[in-house]
Amino acid sequence: MSISAADVKQLREMTGVGMMDCKKALTETNGDIEAAVDWLRARGLAKAAKKADRVTAEGLVGVAAAGKRAAVVEINSETDFVARNEQFQSIVRNTAEVALDVNGDVEALAAAAYPGTGRTVSEELTEAIAKIGENMTLRRAAVLEVSEGVVGTYVHSAISDGLGRIGVLVGLESTGDKAKLEALGKQIAMHVAATKPLSLSSEDLDPEAVERERAVFSEQAKASGKPDNIVEKMVEGRIRKYYEEVTLLAQTFVIDGENSVEQAVKNAETDVGAPIKVTGFVLFALGEGIERQESDFAAEVAAAAGTA
Repeated sequence: MSISAADVKQLREMTGVGMMDCKKALTETNGDIEAAVDWLRARGLAKAAKKADRVTAEGLVGVAAAGKRAAVVEINSETDFVARNEQFQSIVRNTAEVALDVNGDVEALAAAAYPGTGRTVSEELTEAIAKIGENMTLRRAAVLEVSEGVVGTYVHSAISDGLGRIGVLVGLESTGDKAKLEALGKQIAMHVAATKPLSLSSEDLDPEAVERERAVFSEQAKASGKPDNIVEKMVEGRIRKYYEEVTLLAQTFVIDGENSVEQAVKNAETDVGAPIKVTGFVLFALGEGIERQESDFAAEVAAAAGTA
C-alpha cells in the first residue's frame, strides 16, 4: 500500500524516530499509526526516540577523500565524551566514506547502506543511540570534486585520522604535480580553518550582506562631515577592506603572512608545473549554529535526589 508523507510526519512527531524508520514501520503495519508505534517500540527504536529532544551540539566532523573527490560530514552527540567512544568514531568515519557517493545529500546519506551491517546509516545511528545512551544526529554532509587536480583536506583538533572538530575541503583544479598540489591544498585548508572565510571571492558573497555592510560604512562615512565625493571613496575603500577580510582569495595567506591566497596560489604554479585554480571550499565547524542549552548541574543533581 501507499504510505502518505503526512502519516510519516505524524509518526515521526509522535515518536521522534527517523523518517526512514517511520516509513518502514507504517509499511510493515499497513499504515496503522498506533500499530506502527508499537512496531517501533518492539524493536527498541522508540527507546532511542525518547532521547530525540536532547540538544546535540557535540560529536565529530569526519573527512574522507578518494582521488579527485572528498567528503565531510558532521554527526552530533549530546556530550564530548561520546567523541572518544570507538563505536561512535567508527560510525563517523564510515559515514564520511559513504558520503563520497551521495553528493552531500543528507537524506540520501541517511538512507544509504552502512558498510557490513545490512542496515542504513540512519538505522546504524539508531542502534548506536540505544547502546551508547545518547541522542545522535546526522546533521550535514558535503562533497567537493575536481575534474583534474586534487581536493585538499584538513582536520583541526583531530582525535583520530580524519576525525576532529573542524573539517575543511579545498578544490584545486590543475594538471600539475599531485603531491605538491596536495601539500598546497592542505595549507589552504588550514588557512580556511583559521580564518573562516565567508566565500571564495567577492563575486560569491551574498549581495544582501554586502549591501548591509555598505549601508553601515556609508553612515559612518557621512558622520565625518566630508563632501559626498569623498564619502563615496571612503565607502568603496572600506568595502575593499571587507572583501580582503571575508573572501578566501583576497585574504592574507596565514602560512606566509604576506601574499594574498590568490597570489600564493599563483606563486606555487612554478613549483607545481601548471596553472592552478581554486574551485571552492567547504568548512564544517562542529556545533556551529546550534543553540546549546544552559543547565544548572547542581539543580539537576538535587532534582534527581528528590531534594529540590
